[in-house]
This record gives sequence, structure tokens and C-alpha cells, in this order.
Amino acid sequence: MRGVQIREIEIYHPANEVDNEYYINYFAERGTDVTGLVTALGRNKRFIIDNPEENTFTMAVQASKLVLEKSGLSAKDVDLIIFTSQTPEYLLPSNALKLHHALGGDLLTACFDINANCAGILVAVEQASRYMTANPRVERALVVGSDYLSVHSPEEPVYYSNFAESAVAVILEQAEGTRGLIDSVYQTDTSVIDNSLFPAHGLSNLYREEFTAKDAQVKFTPFDDSVCAESAVNSIRILLERNDLTKDDIAGFMFSQFTLGNIKHVSERLGIDQDKVPYIGDKYGYTATTSPFLALYEAVRAGKVKRGDYLVFWTVGAGWQNVSLLIQY
Repeated sequence: MRGVQIREIEIYHPANEVDNEYYINYFAERGTDVTGLVTALGRNKRFIIDNPEENTFTMAVQASKLVLEKSGLSAKDVDLIIFTSQTPEYLLPSNALKLHHALGGDLLTACFDINANCAGILVAVEQASRYMTANPRVERALVVGSDYLSVHSPEEPVYYSNFAESAVAVILEQAEGTRGLIDSVYQTDTSVIDNSLFPAHGLSNLYREEFTAKDAQVKFTPFDDSVCAESAVNSIRILLERNDLTKDDIAGFMFSQFTLGNIKHVSERLGIDQDKVPYIGDKYGYTATTSPFLALYEAVRAGKVKRGDYLVFWTVGAGWQNVSLLIQY
């Protein structure tokens, strides 16, 4: 049995730690009370960039260096680099190419970016795994997710008081004795396709005289996100049933950290032991594309996940699209 396993995972976040009180005071000065919002979302503290030298790309570089060092590898040992973000620092060239340059990658390394919004790192890990399965010459991949949303959403309470900054870097490797990625389920419902927009008026309108830089910031129209949680329940049931597994066979459920309420809802509907569902959103805030793998990072550190364990991942991207993966760690 040979599959593509998660060899190592590392994270990077800025040093600046911010608590709920900051956001409560910030929006109170603007006439909005977010006390109930941050409580309902399950937040406590977050790590937010306050250094002009830091951004989505620099965080990705730091996380990548950490995971390569942890793996005892250099960038020349990597055959594929995939970068994912909804707030990329660069559109041209690709951030994966920028990473290749910063890390000193090999001439034969394939590099490209993916943008699947908050579902990004799950999509990137799935696509990398399938690419590697189809091409045995690609022995190792570096998948990196990073997001920096606070700078783009200072007037949006749900975004600004909820999201936080981080990067996660994952080494995937061809290995014997593991199934690696086993299955995936996508559910796409575009009924709220325009409820999260960035840039608010599209890239082509950035230079029009009637728009300012502020007009380019995230535009968010609230909607009932409980429908996403119900879709998650359905997706996970499909994953388990068609792979002849039960919830008891799964060692850990790495869910989107967007809201504590959604995590509880999905867990209760599936009858999952809460100890199997790590919640790290109170510690890190909502880190967008990285959140399910940030949960995995903490679960591995705590000794709750070991080699050979079956894991289920679920997250949702703006628009919206649910993505669920079944992986043997």
C-alpha cells in the first residue's frame, strides 16, 4: 500500500496578540456593539499583523522554512510547490514562484497558486495528493496556505473582529504503508455568491476616479451560514458511508474554525465525541484558509493524532463551497 502522507506540518503567526476588548472598543467608537458577536463566534485572542514588513507572503516564507527544517529537507528536495490564499500579496508572478525563489527551489520544481477562499488549503492538499498519485516522479510537495485579512476589512465587524493572521506549511510525501488521501466530497451552492467580495468592485475598477482605496476593501453581506453546517453533515456522512467507515473509526475531525456554533452543530448532528473535534479558534481566531490544518497542528502536538489514524477535514469557502476530505495520517 502506497499513498501520499502528511509528513510534517508547521505554522507561523505574527507576534502581536489582540483580545476581544480591542475589537469591542474599536467598533464601539464607530457606533457598533460587537460584544455578542465575538462571544457567539467563540473568540478570545488572535494574532494580528502590526508590522509593515509582514504580509501574506512573508508569513508563508517563515512557515515554509520551519517545516523544511523540521523535515530535515531543503527546498531542492521538493518537486511541487502549491500556494493558496484569498489575500495573496502578489498576483504576478505567482506566490508559489516567489516562494521557490525565497527558499532556493530546484529547477524541475512545479509551482502554482490556488485560490479557493477559506477552503484553500484543503483543496490544495487534495490537488497535490492527486497530482502526486498520478505522477510518481513527484515524491514531495510543499503546500502553503496564508491569509492576511485584517488590513483589507477594518470596517467589516464580522471580518475584522473574527479573522486573524497565520500561515501553515505542509510537506506531503509518497510513502509506503499509508493510504494518505482517501476521498473527498465537494458541495457547491452559489446562492450567496456576492455576499463576500474582495476587491469590492473587482480588480478592473481599482483605477476608476470614483473609487478610492477604501472602496476596494472587503464587502460583506451577512447571511445565515447554518446551511453550510448542514451541508457539512451530509458531506461527512457520504465520506464515511462510501468508504465503509463509521464515526468511531475516525481519530480526529479537523473542522473549519469559523464559528464555535457550527463546530458544535456538526458534531452533535453526527454524534461525534467532542474530544475528537479540536477547537482552536479561541486561541488563534479564525485564520481563514489555514484553519483546519491549524487544528491538525494542535492535535498532533497534543498527542491526539498518531500515524495511521483516519482523519476527516471539513471547511467552507466564500460563495459558498463545502469541502470534506478523508485522510489517513
